[in-house]
Amino acid sequence: MNELSKAEETYLIAIYRLKDNAYGVSICEMIQKLTGKLYTYGTLYKILDQIVRRGYVIKREGEPTKARGGRRKMFYHLTNKGILALKGSLSVQISLWQGIDMNSLEGESYR
Repeated sequence: MNELSKAEETYLIAIYRLKDNAYGVSICEMIQKLTGKLYTYGTLYKILDQIVRRGYVIKREGEPTKARGGRRKMFYHLTNKGILALKGSLSVQISLWQGIDMNSLEGESYR
């Protein structure tokens, strides 16, 4: 299995949390809420296209709305491959951090 980049992992988690309401703006807002980072829409859609190409998500057009001048939103949904990638990523993180107490990191410095 290919490892996820931190950005891919973040986007997949945001899409998972948003369920059926995962579209560009809502994904960007969720990522900012979770990480405090603000991504440009150029970066947002570049990474979304990347995870679509890798088969982690699919995108589907929503219905046109008057509020958007008749334009459709693109909604993103996790695929089984995306869910497996997230599970694998979580498993690696748990393994890496196993046995490390956050308090033990305070005051530590290594040269």
